[in-house]
Amino acid sequence: MKAIITKDLTKKFGDFTAVDNIGFEIPEGEIFGFLGANGAGKTTAMRMLCGLLSPTSGEGTVAGFDIYKETNKIKQNIGYMSQKFSLYEDLTIKENMRLFGGIYGMNHQEIKDKTRQFLKELALESERNTLIRSLPLGIKQKVSFAVSSFHSPKIIFLDEPTGGVDPIARRTFWEMIYQASERGITIFVTTHYMDEAEYCDRVSIMVDGQIKALDSPLRLKNEYKVQTMDEVFRLLARQSARND
Repeated sequence: MKAIITKDLTKKFGDFTAVDNIGFEIPEGEIFGFLGANGAGKTTAMRMLCGLLSPTSGEGTVAGFDIYKETNKIKQNIGYMSQKFSLYEDLTIKENMRLFGGIYGMNHQEIKDKTRQFLKELALESERNTLIRSLPLGIKQKVSFAVSSFHSPKIIFLDEPTGGVDPIARRTFWEMIYQASERGITIFVTTHYMDEAEYCDRVSIMVDGQIKALDSPLRLKNEYKVQTMDEVFRLLARQSARND
């Protein structure tokens, strides 16, 4: 079954075409990298898939729900994490988990059980009453990802989630991504770190609102006859006519 399907998806703002007839399918459980330079259209495309922005034209489903008519159902079945770690700094780890569990419509027992489970898995039981603002960035990142998956969503959207985090913490974070994927959760991730693109099952690269490449990292490197995804990205990004 496909977690995400798009066909000829387009978004215009006046005369400017931010997203230009993109199309792809993502199977359940895949880690899908969504890459592009600033201004390429990544954020606009992601906002349409999350049900936050209505397309100008085209078709799409997310978790089986239509991106025009069923945006509320999409929001109920996805998790979202941004670079800014959308946690409440003046609440503790446990309070954040319980708050978001309530927002996601989970009952009291489910919230209690999931809180206990995640605190144990993250080895944060002794830190459960620590304010978010007091935590190191890497720990905040782990908690934020846990919160985004708290309600067992079908898809998690990660918008540059590892910005500013040290390499060791980034690797730990990707281990959490792998674990979520193994549970059947689809991961849709944007990143500026090309070494992270290597961790994805497949990668798409947007240039000026269009998808210019889409395949596994290995096949893309073979196609462009280079050694790294950074080189693939640079070759394609040079084609951009837009200014960042």
